Amino acid sequence: MSANSIAFHSDHDHQHCIEQALSSARQICSERKQRLTPIRELVLKLIWQSHKPLGAYELLPALAEAGFNSAPPTVYRALEFLQSQGLVHRIASLNAFIGCPSPDHSHDGCFLICTGCGTANEIEAASAMRDLQRQAEALGFKTQHQTIEIAGLCPNCRESAAE
Repeated sequence: MSANSIAFHSDHDHQHCIEQALSSARQICSERKQRLTPIRELVLKLIWQSHKPLGAYELLPALAEAGFNSAPPTVYRALEFLQSQGLVHRIASLNAFIGCPSPDHSHDGCFLICTGCGTANEIEAASAMRDLQRQAEALGFKTQHQTIEIAGLCPNCRESAAE
């Protein structure tokens, strides 16, 4: 099972993902001389607790419970920082965020989003992204950012639907 296929498996250990994400974030922020503040770290941890994209407002109760300012601007600033460092991606169609399994290198996102359970999985799609870039350039279009979002059913939801 590859690192990018873990989200769709019911026996997956989210704690391992959380620990890996926090470790990577600390290392990346240290190398880039950026501050991974306690609230930024908590937001990242909350996002990695499942592989379901979370909106900013879904994070607010946990921030309040942890004793942080739970005003929307607080969570949006933390999310903006995490996104700028490549630690999370924004899934536009859901207006939600998901942890990035490969924050050590810059890349555009390609997401498989289950319409049944809401789980999302980032996959490697460099060749598809290059093809899209080539086609855009052929039309004289200058891309600034590209994200692919594919909706469908994960293996667990497909199996449940078949029963």
